Amino acid sequence: MTTGTDFERPLPPDPYSLLPVPTTFALKSADVAEGEPLAADFSVDGADVSPHLRWSGAPEGTRSYAVSCFDPDAPTPSGYWHWTVVDLPAEVTSLERDAGAVGGSGLPAGAFHVASDGGRLGFEGAGPPPGDRPHRYVFAVHALDVPTLGLSESNSPVHVAFNVYFHVLARATLTATYRR
Repeated sequence: MTTGTDFERPLPPDPYSLLPVPTTFALKSADVAEGEPLAADFSVDGADVSPHLRWSGAPEGTRSYAVSCFDPDAPTPSGYWHWTVVDLPAEVTSLERDAGAVGGSGLPAGAFHVASDGGRLGFEGAGPPPGDRPHRYVFAVHALDVPTLGLSESNSPVHVAFNVYFHVLARATLTATYRR
């Protein structure tokens, strides 16, 4: 008889290591550092807001961006999508803190969120099960060769990722961790 939840399982690979490697560019943040723990503000335990992100060096021909935050360590067969932003105009090279606010008020015109795996139409902060190992939160900015993916808020993050795959010119990632 089990008296608690067993979190023993293999460590999943970085999700983008399983895909062809496109050109890369730089992704930085005033709020998040590569490999470091996220502050509680970016979790369900704190303010539950999206961090600031800024990017540079996307290739010529970039016509739009898609941004996502994915937890490959969630105890599910398919990880957990915390945030997906679609159709960011090519001239946008940053998102301010809390750009992931529900309703899209922090996004530039034309851009929109699709629902997180928890059903939130905006950023859903880090929230791994208490007692589990630190989870990785992979923030990714995808430079795309089309001005729009032709999707809507009703699409899933996986559907967005599938469409991004066919239009990605370059990708920048920033991975942080969080544990409860």
